[in-house]
Amino acid sequence: MDDNKLSFFCLGLGLGVALGMLFAPKSGEETRELLLSKADEGKDFVMRRSETLRESAAGIVERGKEALGQQKDKLSEAVAAGRQAYKDVVSEGQASTT
Repeated sequence: MDDNKLSFFCLGLGLGVALGMLFAPKSGEETRELLLSKADEGKDFVMRRSETLRESAAGIVERGKEALGQQKDKLSEAVAAGRQAYKDVVSEGQASTT
């Protein structure tokens, strides 16, 4: 069953190419030039799009680094506050025993 689908696809593809060549409104050289210019346009588009994506990714990474730095600072402050609270409790316990 799958072999029949593949055969029909290949047959349709071949017929499409043959008909396209028969009824092409331009000469072979004009068609090649058109294809080359479209390929160049596509390449330029991909280059511009990849640059845009690269810039976006760099911005996201930078914001992530900033957020991570802020969280690190908050964690450091919380640890310092915890240590100070522990020292206060320990020193109060020693003061009340004397």
